[in-house]
Amino acid sequence: MIPLTIAQIARATAGDPLLSGDDTLDTVVSGTVDTDSRLIRPGDVFVAKPGETTDGHRFVATAAEAGAALALVERPVDAPLTQIVVADAVTALADLARAVVADVRERGDLRIVGITGSNGKTTTKNLLARILEGEGETVSPRASFNNEVGAPLTMLRVGADTRYLVSEFGASAPGEIARLAGLVHPDVGIVLMVGMAHAGGFGGIEATFHAKSELVRAVRAGGLAVLNADDARVAAMAPIAAEGEVNVRWFGRGADADVRAEAVEVTASGTHCTVVADGVSAPLHLRVLGEHHVMNALAAIAAATALGVSLTDAVARVETLELAERWRMQPLGSERVRIINDAYNASPDSMAAALRTLAQITRPGERTVAVLGAMSELGEYAEDEHDRIGLLAVRLGIQRIVIVGPEARRMYLEAIAQGSWDGEAVFFATADEAYDYLLGELRDGDRVLVKSSNSVGLRFLGDRLGESFS
Repeated sequence: MIPLTIAQIARATAGDPLLSGDDTLDTVVSGTVDTDSRLIRPGDVFVAKPGETTDGHRFVATAAEAGAALALVERPVDAPLTQIVVADAVTALADLARAVVADVRERGDLRIVGITGSNGKTTTKNLLARILEGEGETVSPRASFNNEVGAPLTMLRVGADTRYLVSEFGASAPGEIARLAGLVHPDVGIVLMVGMAHAGGFGGIEATFHAKSELVRAVRAGGLAVLNADDARVAAMAPIAAEGEVNVRWFGRGADADVRAEAVEVTASGTHCTVVADGVSAPLHLRVLGEHHVMNALAAIAAATALGVSLTDAVARVETLELAERWRMQPLGSERVRIINDAYNASPDSMAAALRTLAQITRPGERTVAVLGAMSELGEYAEDEHDRIGLLAVRLGIQRIVIVGPEARRMYLEAIAQGSWDGEAVFFATADEAYDYLLGELRDGDRVLVKSSNSVGLRFLGDRLGESFS
């Protein structure tokens, strides 16, 4: 965090300072802000956030022992450090982030990019950050820090010399993106796609459209919306951009996109294509597995070139990224048995894309194996969407379909109904049972996809398989 006095922090958070030791209202604090007491270092700021399973106030003393300079609390705690008592810790965190970013923006040359979409946010964030890091100091989220806590924590990492802030905005209900993006009003807003992820929480696909369009509405006047020309719902956000005096830059596979991909070829080592941006072309070897990640790369390149990065530099930096993030199309195992661990998140769109990738990268003589768990947060759409994935797995010719967990059983039943009843499709109630089966079933030449929502935990099954066949 930029240096601020205790008085300035109190004003930004509408809090009441309770001084400790030699501190005064003019004492300057400049450490990292965090809600996890285990990560606190000397000089840091601890935010005592109440949680579903525990309460951050229990760890204020722990933060003090670690050397915290200050704590944001909702009630005073008996601990030897200065505290600022606020009405709501999460709201105070957001207010502090808003104030810090505004201060840096006013005094420097900070450019802010916001990213949202039903799928691909984290991959696009990492690709864009890799590009922009070559231009100047860049702050981007760790992992998927994209919610009401993670996004402000990322914003608070900006400093006087930060040139780019890349923010990822996720949401599970309407209004969340508006609140987060409204803290900073990005110069550039990227909308990747509108799909079924979190459809249960939003109340359907149209409600998801309105939620994702909140980012376009939050872009500052004169800024830029980078929109997916191949997604009809994203394309329908162009009038919203026009209403806010925001320009539009299109990315996609079609000829009319400002930034597009041609001659796409998917291999086990990545995807090859030619990127065309504003009439200039460059070959790209995207090492992140999956044809669907070409769109994420195009979005990142579209934003970066709009910010003044040359296409040549943008493509060269994208090519250096081998892995989007742990548990996202992560290659494990060995050439003998290759494991693709993509079980950090799953929606109908990302599940379908991962299955298609598995089919595309498997060569003659190799066998496709899909280990699939439930897709969460689909609400009333869950049964139909799980049925569709079971159907797709059969139609793609996946040779072994391993379904794990009772919430995913519909995929197994659909695969059986479509003809995979002679051992091609199997069901296991637990990951341990599936692991035991796979240890005996997998053989040389197998290409194995492990895919589920984060809550199911199949990412750990993927790790175990990767270790066993390394």
